[in-house]
Amino acid sequence: MPNWVAGPEVFGHSFDLEYFGAQRVIVATRMASHDTTTTTHAPVRTEPLPLEFPGVHHMDDQEIEAVIRVLRSRSPFRYYGVNLQKETEQFEAEFARAVGVKHALAVGSGSSALSVAMAALGVGPGQEVIVPAYLWVSVAAAVVNQGAIPIVADIDDTFCLDPRDVERKITPRTTGIVLVHMSGAPGDAMAIAQIARRHKLFLLEDCAQCNGGSINGRKAGTFGDMGIFSFQMNKNMTSGEGGAVVTNDDHVYQRAFACHDLGYVRDENGRLMYQNAEMNLWGKGCRLDELRAAILRVQLGKLPMITAAMRRSKYRIRQALEKYSGVQLRRILDSAGDTGCFLITTYKDAATAREINRRLREDGIITWPQGVSNILMTQWGLHLYYNIASLVKRTSVDGRGFPWSLAENCDSRPSYEKGACPTADSLFGRSVLLPIPSCLTEGDEQDIITAFDRALAA
Repeated sequence: MPNWVAGPEVFGHSFDLEYFGAQRVIVATRMASHDTTTTTHAPVRTEPLPLEFPGVHHMDDQEIEAVIRVLRSRSPFRYYGVNLQKETEQFEAEFARAVGVKHALAVGSGSSALSVAMAALGVGPGQEVIVPAYLWVSVAAAVVNQGAIPIVADIDDTFCLDPRDVERKITPRTTGIVLVHMSGAPGDAMAIAQIARRHKLFLLEDCAQCNGGSINGRKAGTFGDMGIFSFQMNKNMTSGEGGAVVTNDDHVYQRAFACHDLGYVRDENGRLMYQNAEMNLWGKGCRLDELRAAILRVQLGKLPMITAAMRRSKYRIRQALEKYSGVQLRRILDSAGDTGCFLITTYKDAATAREINRRLREDGIITWPQGVSNILMTQWGLHLYYNIASLVKRTSVDGRGFPWSLAENCDSRPSYEKGACPTADSLFGRSVLLPIPSCLTEGDEQDIITAFDRALAA
C-alpha cells in the first residue's frame, strides 16, 4: 500500500493525517477488492477521480516552449541579462489587462503577495487587520509578520466574510480588512468595500483561490485598494509557485514595487534608484523570475477555458443536488463569476455530514496520492482559524511574544479559540468539500452525481 500522506502539508493543504490515512486505506482496499461488506451495492467508481490541480491539467507544449525560449536567451532574471525577453514585464501588463486594473506586480508566491501588500499599505504595530474565519494561514501570517494583530471575523453562507460581523469587529485600532474569496467564488465585495470606505479602512482582496472570478462582470481583486493572487500548484493557473499584487493606485504600486524588491524603485534599465526618499523602504526580495513568468503568460491565456470547464462540471452536479431538501448549497453571489473549483454542501448536523462523506467515499469519490476530494471541512487544516496553532497559541519567531507582547498592541485582545466565530464553526462542522478538477469527463460528473444520489437517498 503506498504512503498516501507524506507530511502535515501536502500540495498546499494541511490535513489530519490519521483521519486521511485511515480513510484512504479503507477506500483503496475496497476499490482493489470490490469489497461491499458495508454497502448493499458495488461502488460507483473503482478508479480515483482526477487530481484537483486546475492549471496543470491544461499544460502542454506551449508551456514547454515558453520555458525553452527563456533558457535559450540565457536571461532568467527579470531586470537584465544576455538577451532579456522581458517575460515578467509582459506578463504583468497582460495580467493587469485581464483583471482590469492599472498595475500588476509579479512576485514569488501568494504568501509573498500578501506580505508585500501589507507593507505597501503601511501595516505595522498598534494596528488591527480584520481577516475571515475561513482563510489560509498565510493571511494571518502576513499581518503578524508586520507586527500587527489579526482580528478574526465570522463568515456567512457565502463562506466568505460576513459584512455584519466585520462592522462589529472594527475598533479605533483597525486599519484594514482582508476579504478572502474562498473556494473559488467571490465574497460580498461590494458590501465590504462600502464598510471600508465608510470607516476609512483599506480593503485588500485575497483572490488566491478565485483567479478569474467576478461579480456582475467586475473581476475579483478590483473592488478594494489592492488585490493579491497565487499561482501555486493548486490554483486556477499555475507556474508551480508564484503570485501577483494588483492595484489602481500609483503610489501604492510604487511602494509595493519597492517592497517586493530591495526597498527601492528601479529605472527603465533595471537600475536601483535612491533619489526618491519616500521610496527608501525595506525589501522582501520576492521578485518573480523569467521562467515562471513565461509559463504564466501561457496559462493566463488558458484561464477562461480552465474556469469554464470547472464551472460547467460544478453546476451540473449542483443542479442534480437541488432536488434534495436535506442539502444546503453554498450561496453564490454570481454563478457566472464563480470559478467553479470547489463544491461545498452543508447538512442539518455534523453527524449527517459525516455519514454523507463516508457513503461518498465508499462509492469511490476520492482521489490520490497527493490530491484532495470529498473531505469534511473540519479536516481542512490550516484553512480554519482555530486549526492555526501558531495563531491560537500566539507564538512568535523571536521567543518573546512578537507581536502580541508589543506595547503598541496591548489593547488588542482577540480570541482565536474555537467558538470565536459561531457561524463558521457550525458551517465547518456540517459541510463537505469537493474540489472540482478542470478535466472531469461527463462520466466522472455522472459518477459523482450517482454517488450523491445513493448517499442522500439512503
